[in-house]
Amino acid sequence: MAVSVIALASDHAGVELKSFLANEMKARGYEVLDLGTDGPASVDYPDFGYAVAKVIAEGKAERGVAVCGSGIGISIALNRYPHIRAALCHNGLTARLARQHNDANVLCMGARMIGLEVARDCLVAFLDTAYEGGRHDGRVAKLGCPPATGGSAPSC
Repeated sequence: MAVSVIALASDHAGVELKSFLANEMKARGYEVLDLGTDGPASVDYPDFGYAVAKVIAEGKAERGVAVCGSGIGISIALNRYPHIRAALCHNGLTARLARQHNDANVLCMGARMIGLEVARDCLVAFLDTAYEGGRHDGRVAKLGCPPATGGSAPSC
């Protein structure tokens, strides 16, 4: 069986958490595609969100993990791409539900919001939980493109 590749990126606020998560993923047998940043110099989180979205679109990574100070900015940046379903998670339950119900393919976390143990719980839930499909399929399909006029069905 091939090793799963996970794209990993953060802005300057998330560097320490990113390093911790990289070690956790490697210990669990994942190949980590580290897209930076690697130091405290101020950078723009959308650039790192874009990098994760790009490698997933190219098929170089199956899923992604993205970190910024609050997790909000990088999740907004990632969700601008139709093939991305980025979920900002604050605990293992939200990460598990993001996978089960929303087929999230990128886990986002705020380095200033959660500690290492909670981040580990989120990561483990994200990596170990499968998408349930079924009743969720129609809703998830609508996430990839804007709704039609009136908000009823996707327009793409």
